[in-house]
Amino acid sequence: MHLERPGRKTLEVRLIHWPTAPRRVAKVSGRVASSADLKTFTANGCYEAIAIAVLVAENSIDIHDVFPSSSLFVDISMDALKTRVLFDGEITKAIVHTLKTHYGENVPPLVCDPVCLSTSGHSLLNSDAISVMIKELFPLATLSTPNKSEAELLLAYGRPGAYPGISTLEDMYQACKDFFTQFVPGPKAILLKGGHVTATLADVDRVSSAHPEISVVRDGLFGENMEILHVGRDVSGVELVVDMLYENNGAVTILARPRIESTSTHGTGCTLSAAIACGLAQGLSLLEATKAGASYTHMGIENAVPFGKGHGPLNHLHSMAKISIPRSTPSNPYPFTKLLIQENLVIWKDYVEHDFVKRLAQGVLARESFVHFVKQDYHYLKYYARAYGILAARSTTFPAIESATRTILNVLHEIGTHTAFCARFGITADELESTEESTATMAYGGYLLDIGLQGDRIKLLMALLACLLGYGEVGLWIKKEVAKPGSLAKLEGNPYLHWIEDYSGPEYQNAVRLGMETIEVCAMADPPSPARYKDWCEVWRKCTKLEKGFWDMAMQMS
Repeated sequence: MHLERPGRKTLEVRLIHWPTAPRRVAKVSGRVASSADLKTFTANGCYEAIAIAVLVAENSIDIHDVFPSSSLFVDISMDALKTRVLFDGEITKAIVHTLKTHYGENVPPLVCDPVCLSTSGHSLLNSDAISVMIKELFPLATLSTPNKSEAELLLAYGRPGAYPGISTLEDMYQACKDFFTQFVPGPKAILLKGGHVTATLADVDRVSSAHPEISVVRDGLFGENMEILHVGRDVSGVELVVDMLYENNGAVTILARPRIESTSTHGTGCTLSAAIACGLAQGLSLLEATKAGASYTHMGIENAVPFGKGHGPLNHLHSMAKISIPRSTPSNPYPFTKLLIQENLVIWKDYVEHDFVKRLAQGVLARESFVHFVKQDYHYLKYYARAYGILAARSTTFPAIESATRTILNVLHEIGTHTAFCARFGITADELESTEESTATMAYGGYLLDIGLQGDRIKLLMALLACLLGYGEVGLWIKKEVAKPGSLAKLEGNPYLHWIEDYSGPEYQNAVRLGMETIEVCAMADPPSPARYKDWCEVWRKCTKLEKGFWDMAMQMS
């Protein structure tokens, strides 16, 4: 494909050889933020060919001048295309003409980022280009990705006055609808970026409830059964960045992520559109490509190191770091714990929302089931304390030895509480001691000791924390259920109130927090290889399954 304006010289385009066979993506744009695109394409496994339409003189604070280029060309077949800064109507017409001539009706997935203004507020698009973009380029596009200001500018086209300001999620939804009403034919979808719109989770819930056709992607937020990850943090009022994907088939998706207070946002728009183009080139659906692009961009901002006096760049290479576990960040302080839960969501949910837990929360759990459970838990705690003894032996610093030893002392103290609690249900200390261990107890306890004897300290921590963290999540889940209107869960009159208060209370939740902090620090201090990481996750999965088996055992008694 050769793209140039009549009577002009050919412009040199840089093509970089790639040793493998990645997907190929062409970008037609200004030199503004081209480095962001290049790094994004590379980090996402794609080969980029740039056709430069305009050169921009800029630094981290401001843009000083804009120069249109003499010609553009791309000479290799592409899997996806992206346009960005097109400057004027003549360049935009040349792009449209070349796409139609070269591809006919089979234009590859095309992401049109309608850049009108820079981050610093400098105009990057002449007014004559807007008409050409709307009437001729948009109908060829798979996706257009305007931000708030760009959407307002585009939607003002052909109107007697300015388009009403976009300041709420309701405004964003209406703007998306207006986009498809006003621009016919238009792109297959619009991604209205909400970086300049303030929103909270309550706003997202309100809009999605009012419009059932809207689905919500919460990849960047804490999900179901993750209460332990934000104890002591009010997440209800956290400011979010909300992007809205509106497809011409009527599908609407909100992508919500925590807002990051950062100056490392230079090139955010081109990074997002480039990452989406990579996903489309690799065969992802539009929704999946958009989700992947939004996640990549979010992590690029969150992992950036600020430099420059104004808006510095993102860290585009965050996904290429050779680590299995992400670093802790303010919006995700326990990344390893979150990964463990996410990668075992089904069994984790079966564990923390087991019928045993639900019935206990409602106060209707059969007494014989609970009695059998506490008897077996008494014997399990012996294995648990012995495993911590092995952990102390495997530890090489006094603080680590002290931590493991304190846990053993806490278990010994808990046994006294446990015995007193059992007495309320008519279970004597002699009866506790003489109760025969169940198969589930022996299996779980034996597995703990086996893991301990294998020698990997962090692997043993994995096994022990499945119990600690799981009971913490159960306690918080019950409290959350009790607070729901019309819930069957209750505290008042619940015969198991003391048990619920123990595991949802501040003392136990503090132990959960310390446990999560311990495993996060250990994992970062001794980063695992992919094989070792897989081994850790398998231990967590098995212990979660064994915990569920413990509940199963108790329910068999009812």
